[in-house]
Amino acid sequence: MILLLDTHTLLWSMSNNPNLSQRAAVAVSDSRNQCFVSVISIWEVAVKFRSGRLPEAAPLVHDPKRILSTLNFKTLPLELEHARFAGSLVNPHKDPFDRMLAAQAILEGLTLVSKDAVFDTMLVTRLW
Repeated sequence: MILLLDTHTLLWSMSNNPNLSQRAAVAVSDSRNQCFVSVISIWEVAVKFRSGRLPEAAPLVHDPKRILSTLNFKTLPLELEHARFAGSLVNPHKDPFDRMLAAQAILEGLTLVSKDAVFDTMLVTRLW
């Protein structure tokens, strides 16, 4: 399976947080699955860290390449088509980070690992 981790899934995977569902934890830790982290999630973490809302994310903000490599997660870049599609999604959900993750998951055929059921209304294949 090829997975795209939502931002909270990334953070909870890093810290073995019990909020991560058993199903998500098993999928993320299964070496047969490829796990991707969008550059959008790194942007979201940096914004929230700078505002004081995610102090525990300091290692990820300061050296995301090392942290993702250590976790064996791959980076998903932002492409022009992702941006266009995210902006054109017809959905009442306004969060730009979530809209971009939805667009990337749909266009790249990835399963989004997220607790947020809002993605179910956006044609995203979601695992939780």
